[in-house]
Amino acid sequence: MRGKRLRFFAAGVLALSLVAAACSNDDEGGGGGSTGGGGECASTDQVTLQLQWFIQAQFAGYYAAQDQGFYADQCLDVTIAEGGVDIVPQQQLADGAADFAIAWVPKALATREAGANIVDIAQVFQRSGTLQVSFADSGITTPADFSGKTVGNWGFGNEYEIFAALAQANLDPASDVTLVQQDFDMSGLLSGDIDAAEAMIYNEYAQVLETMNPDTGELYQPSDLNVISYEEDGVGMLQDAIWADGGRLESDDAYRDIAVRFLTASLQGWAYCRDNVQACTDLVVAQGSKLGASHQLWQMNEINQLIWPAADGVGVINQEAWDRTAELAQNTPNLEGTTVLTAPPDADAFTNDIINEALTKLQDLGVDTTGDTYQPIEVTLNEGGA
Repeated sequence: MRGKRLRFFAAGVLALSLVAAACSNDDEGGGGGSTGGGGECASTDQVTLQLQWFIQAQFAGYYAAQDQGFYADQCLDVTIAEGGVDIVPQQQLADGAADFAIAWVPKALATREAGANIVDIAQVFQRSGTLQVSFADSGITTPADFSGKTVGNWGFGNEYEIFAALAQANLDPASDVTLVQQDFDMSGLLSGDIDAAEAMIYNEYAQVLETMNPDTGELYQPSDLNVISYEEDGVGMLQDAIWADGGRLESDDAYRDIAVRFLTASLQGWAYCRDNVQACTDLVVAQGSKLGASHQLWQMNEINQLIWPAADGVGVINQEAWDRTAELAQNTPNLEGTTVLTAPPDADAFTNDIINEALTKLQDLGVDTTGDTYQPIEVTLNEGGA
């Protein structure tokens, strides 16, 4: 089949357990395990990470940390719990079913405002990957062009940037556009039922580009589409972050120490995937992802571009990006006229203290934590993502 260069989206993961046979110890240990760095583990700490979607390259860094022994080096035995449509990762964390969770910032802040003491301890994705995709002949090139159109979204908190773009364009979501619930694919756009479909740059956008265009007998090309990037439009919100239990961070020194070691190993995994794109793609495919190999390679390449380069250091929460996300969440009305947040997040909603400790450990290990010279690869997408 004829190949196609594309971009790919990710989200989701399967419950796995990594058993650490040998871990390292730098005599800074807190809790049952050690902090890693040179000897064998006195003991190993059990950790559960809750993902927010099914297995795919969106979470490759955590699987790499498992596969490459980075968690084991930090004296951790990590279970990676797959997400899904009905799983709210930050609520799993708040309920004590997980020790850490991957969640988009506005969704997690809404859960925090509702009473859950959860804290962003690492902002893995530095940029938003949300797009709105339409066909080139639709005339939709800016959010202002949504007027009178049928605009798809997934709901479940994935629609916040769409409402922010509508507000910025002075469009009333209740009367100026027709908003429809979209499946987690691009079938509505391809069938003509939706004029502009929500897509992640690392997933659904690629699903279109790996589809045969019936008019040409070839795969759809980027030139066949109009793409609105909410990041470029100024309404992108922070997405995949690592969230921890705020109460335990304050009261349990052992948990805090585990958090530092967990971030150290996880971000070492993401650095590995930056430098070993094909290997991490193969790893995710081997874990049982239902998405094809070329689609996963596209996704891995695009995910890397949301993380790297990381000028402040991978995982550091940028105050300006945080404030923009919080302000949009407070000031963007939905169909009912309500907003995601009713007040600014309190100062304890995020901390860079733990990620800064992890970055020091990574630098001691010789890991590049900024990726200043990172360059994406070129990906050829095959029909159906095969």
